[in-house]
Amino acid sequence: MSKRENYEAKIQELLEPIAEANHVEIYDVEYVKEGSDWYLRCYIDKEEGVNIGDCEAVSRMLSDKLDETDFIDDAYILEVSSPGLGRQLKKDKHLAKSLLKEVDVKTFKPVNGAKEFTGILKAFDENTITLGMESQEQIFNRKEIAAIKLALDF
Repeated sequence: MSKRENYEAKIQELLEPIAEANHVEIYDVEYVKEGSDWYLRCYIDKEEGVNIGDCEAVSRMLSDKLDETDFIDDAYILEVSSPGLGRQLKKDKHLAKSLLKEVDVKTFKPVNGAKEFTGILKAFDENTITLGMESQEQIFNRKEIAAIKLALDF
């Protein structure tokens, strides 16, 4: 397990009782470097959507726990937020909640001449994602997908 994965797993463990106490669910945890800065991003959600008060409460409690445990070697910026409307669908639980919703798929390499697709998420398994697009279905190998996000309708 990499340092990043190890940190994310430990943070997830610290965050679980905090999320439960605040009646939110953990959507995702990321420990990433952008430029010269490290970011610890915790995304929380709940059925009716999270608000600034939810983010603030979770952030304060998590910050205290992180100070107490002090296992992260680097200086980092803690961010707690909603995953947003155009949220990335990284995990199977995200895909399951998004079945029959419109999603945007970006692939690493062109598939039938394109790298970006929009359609209804029809199905998924450990190897594939199936999108319903107009009058056809397109099956993607999960290894060829760079990102999947909920589509934004404006």
